[in-house]
Amino acid sequence: MTEFLASVPVPLVYLTVGLLIGIESLGIPVPGETALIAGAVMAAHHELAVSPWGVAVAASLGAIVGDSIGYAVGARYGESILTRLGRRFPRHLSPDHIAYAEHIFSRYGVLAVFFGRFMALLRILAGPLSGALNLHYPRFLAANALGGILWAGGLTALVVLLGEAAQRTFTHGAWVFLAIFIVLAVGFSRVLDHRLQRNVREYAAQRRERGLA
Repeated sequence: MTEFLASVPVPLVYLTVGLLIGIESLGIPVPGETALIAGAVMAAHHELAVSPWGVAVAASLGAIVGDSIGYAVGARYGESILTRLGRRFPRHLSPDHIAYAEHIFSRYGVLAVFFGRFMALLRILAGPLSGALNLHYPRFLAANALGGILWAGGLTALVVLLGEAAQRTFTHGAWVFLAIFIVLAVGFSRVLDHRLQRNVREYAAQRRERGLA
């Protein structure tokens, strides 16, 4: 992803980051978070003229607009859009994944929208599922906007600040240090994802025991 972004003009860097995050927010599992991290890494290279503000704003807009469109689609087509997404992307959005996400959103409402921005499964389904469940749109929009801005801005700032600190501290090995950090961050994300997958399996088993599956 970083190699691709480095090969295009700066405005297309922002557009690509925002577009991928927007598509992910529609319920389609594309690498939105990966694009954000790649854009932030480029912003840490001052010689590339990529603005961290540009990356953060593009990512925030992609999250907010994408989730809002996803909400409208979910409100229009209801549960059927979730079924279609599950058929199209069975690995990421199986019936068990969708049932667990519905459980979380039904239980926690807009809090799930806010905190879901930081978790892959809930980030993908937040818009369509909130629309299908008829969550109050103004509250959804507020939680969506706040979560999107904190996620995009916070992750961008963290990567850029670490990159700058690495340059000052390690000089020649700065980007090696940053690469190690990114690997660790991705690893941590994978741990959270495995935990989420375990919760999905446990919830699916509980539903089957109750005869609801």
